[in-house]
Amino acid sequence: MNFFKIKTSWSNAEFIPLKLCIATAYILVGAYFHHFFKQYYVPVILVFVITVIWSVYLWLTKMKKEEKKKNLKNVI
Repeated sequence: MNFFKIKTSWSNAEFIPLKLCIATAYILVGAYFHHFFKQYYVPVILVFVITVIWSVYLWLTKMKKEEKKKNLKNVI
């Protein structure tokens, strides 16, 4: 049984603890290594902005595809 081929569905509420866990880990690492990461603020912010735009684009295209599927089912 391959662990990476298991299909599961998660609700948004189930992702909240995972997101909080990851966010607090990042905050702890950032707080501990503040002077080390200070020199990388610009690249990190650039990557953040790019990934936000990319994520919103993927989310919007997924919503549009689901809406088209829904409309096609209503017509047929």
